Amino acid sequence: MSEQAAVKTVTVKELTKKILNHEEVFILDARNTDDFDDWKIEGKNVHIINAPYFDLLEGVDSIVDKLHKNTAIYVVCAKGGSSEFVAEQIAEAGFTNVYSVEGGMKAYSEHLEPIKIGDLKNGGAIYQFVRIGKGCLSYLVESQGTGAMIDTNRMLEPYEEHINEHNIKLTHVLDTHLHADHISGGRRLAENHGATYFLPPKDAEEVIFDFTPINDGDEYNVGETTIKAIYSPGHTIGSTSFLVDDQYLLTGDILFIDSIGRPDLAGKAEDWVGDLRKTLYHRYKDLPDEQLVLPAHYMGINEMNDDGSISEKLGTLYKENHGLNIGDEADFRKTVTENLPPQPNSYQEIRETNMGKIAPDEEKQREMEIGPNRCAVR
Repeated sequence: MSEQAAVKTVTVKELTKKILNHEEVFILDARNTDDFDDWKIEGKNVHIINAPYFDLLEGVDSIVDKLHKNTAIYVVCAKGGSSEFVAEQIAEAGFTNVYSVEGGMKAYSEHLEPIKIGDLKNGGAIYQFVRIGKGCLSYLVESQGTGAMIDTNRMLEPYEEHINEHNIKLTHVLDTHLHADHISGGRRLAENHGATYFLPPKDAEEVIFDFTPINDGDEYNVGETTIKAIYSPGHTIGSTSFLVDDQYLLTGDILFIDSIGRPDLAGKAEDWVGDLRKTLYHRYKDLPDEQLVLPAHYMGINEMNDDGSISEKLGTLYKENHGLNIGDEADFRKTVTENLPPQPNSYQEIRETNMGKIAPDEEKQREMEIGPNRCAVR
């Protein structure tokens, strides 16, 4: 953290650590109320208020009674500029422990935090990269110095840091499906490391680059562990799950901790709802209850474990996840075709980017991804 007049700055990495450690965090979000209502920083001990920047140009008298005197105040805006001004106003009002969040919500949206999920049977480990500002989850499986990356986000630097730090040779990069809410960095990461990039072929009919198809039952050897592909359509027609080391089930966007995948992002809800039910109520039912489910997204902080990771045993989800307990098929069909949240921002452009059809610049890609995860049906 660095001094700047009476106002200090905090990086999103430092702020994320505090949130994941369940520290008490008080945030003033200075964005427009519509943007705040759509998407904000959340955490088990996060206290947050919204006061738009334009309402604070003449000072912070209107919100002084809402500010915490004895705890740090973290001010966030869209990109980190307005928050500095607001933080200075708060400091001038007599508050001494005020921070501006560097890079704002844009930077928060892009932060990836690696968390070790567990060990593999013959040595090695599986790591979950939590994209706390977006709800995206990606995975690194490493065994005997060899690695596989699953559902890579477009920000490659955190993965590269981890791979270099652990001296891993990346051999496999896999996507569970063609993503519609975030841009995949899988192909670029594979190119960087001379690894093979894999994609389910049924999702790739319009893809214009080379890839290696993932077929049901395929097995990939990574060091002393195995990743097995399980065809599990429903979110997309090609959606594929991965069984890692016979103990971790990576479900992509088919099954989440507190919800299930939506079948409509390619405009095929009515067509794919039957596939979704078959995957959730039959294909996964044949797997042992002890499998640890590791999804590609999460919806909210209630799904987080104490260490900030997102996981739950399959047997527990069959008891507690509402989407797995809709006995009547007609009720299930109605739930997943009529109770849908808004579609992700720019999801058609994101799909086209992931197909290789368009190549937006980095700033445009950021804009396309801004906003909450909307891959699920509750």
